[in-house]
Amino acid sequence: MDTNVNIREAAQTIDALITPSLLLDRGRLERNIQRLADHARKLGVVLRPHMKTAKSIDVARHVFPGEPGPITVSTIAEAKYFAGHGFRDITYAVGISPASAVRAMELCRRTGADVKLLLDSVEQADALAGVREATGVAPSVFIELDCDDHRGGLKPDDPKLLEVANRIVAAGANLVGVLAHAGESYGLSTPDALVKAAEDERSATVRAAETLRSHGHACPIVSLGSTPTAHFAENLEGVMELRAGVYMFFDLVQHGVGVCAIDDIAISVLATVIGTKPEKGWVLVDAGWMALSRDRGTANQQIDQGYGVVCDEKGRVLEDVIVAQASQEHGILAIRAGSGKSMPDLPLGARVRILPNHACAMAAQHHFYSVVNGDSPRIEAHWERMRGW
Repeated sequence: MDTNVNIREAAQTIDALITPSLLLDRGRLERNIQRLADHARKLGVVLRPHMKTAKSIDVARHVFPGEPGPITVSTIAEAKYFAGHGFRDITYAVGISPASAVRAMELCRRTGADVKLLLDSVEQADALAGVREATGVAPSVFIELDCDDHRGGLKPDDPKLLEVANRIVAAGANLVGVLAHAGESYGLSTPDALVKAAEDERSATVRAAETLRSHGHACPIVSLGSTPTAHFAENLEGVMELRAGVYMFFDLVQHGVGVCAIDDIAISVLATVIGTKPEKGWVLVDAGWMALSRDRGTANQQIDQGYGVVCDEKGRVLEDVIVAQASQEHGILAIRAGSGKSMPDLPLGARVRILPNHACAMAAQHHFYSVVNGDSPRIEAHWERMRGW
C-alpha cells in the first residue's frame, strides 16, 4: 500500500503532509498563466503551452478553462495522457526516431489526435515513409531550426533545409512548418539581451519559412518560443504560435535571467528540520536531491542559489538561507557565502519551503502536487502528475 497516497488523501493542511512534499501555489500559478496569455494576445499569436513542466491535467485545465487547446509535449507518454483527456492538437517537440514516430502515429489513429512531429535530417524524413506504411497515418511534420547554436535543428540558410522539406513530401508526410527554441536565452540576464534574443529567434524562423514558401512549400505554421523570449518578445510578425512551459511555475533560473520575481515562483518542496550542526552553521532537512533534483542551474548565474532558496512554512523567504549541500535524502541549509546574516531559529520538526532551481526537474521527482494558496496552511486539492516516456 502506498502510504504517501493515503496521507495525500487524508491531509487537509500542510502540517499533515509527509515530507518532503511538493506544494503548488494556485494563486501564483493563475497569475503566471494569465500574464503570458495576455502577452500572446497582445502580440497576435496563438499560445501553445508546453506541458513538460506541469505534466498534469489539472494544471492544463487552468491554462484552458474551456475547451482543450493546442499544446506542446516532450514525450509520447505525455501525448497519450493529454489525448486521453480530450486534447487533440499536440506538437511533440523532440526530434523523432522511427520508433517514436510510429508510436505517435498509432496514437493519432486510435484517438483522432493530430500529433505533429519534429525532425531536422534527411534520414528522419526518409523514415516517414515506413511510419506511414506501418500505421496508415500520414505524419504532420515540423522542420526544427537552430536559431542560436543551442541544440538540434538546421540553420535557416542551410541548403539541407530544402532537401529535408522535399524528402518529407516525397515520403507522403505533411510539412506543416518550422519550429525553433531559443534555448541560449537561459544564459542571458538583461532586458536588452532578451529582447534581442527574441527578435533573433523570430527573424530566423520567419526567414526559413520564407525560403520554403519560395520553393513551393506552404509552411503554414511558424512556431517558436522559450520562456525568456516569449516574455520579452516585442514583435512577432510572421509568427503564428508561441511556445513556453516553465512560465506556469517559474523557478530560480528564470529569476536569475530576469523573467520573474521570487514571489512568482509557484512550486516548492515542503521539508522538515531533522537536525542541526551549530558549530558549522548548518540545519539539516529531510529533502535531498531525490526531492529537489540535482539541478544546479543557477551555479553560473550572478547569484548561485545552491540547491534552492529556503522559505519559512508560510512561504516567506528566509534571507540568504539556501540549500548549500544535498545528498540523496538530506539537505543542508546554510547562510549564503559572504552574507552577514545569521541562521534563523529552525528547531527540530520545523517546516520550511524550498524553491526550485529548475521547476521541471523538481516537479519530476514527485507524483502529485498539494495545492495551496498563499500563506494559508490549508490544502485545497491534490493534483496528480503523469510520469514516464
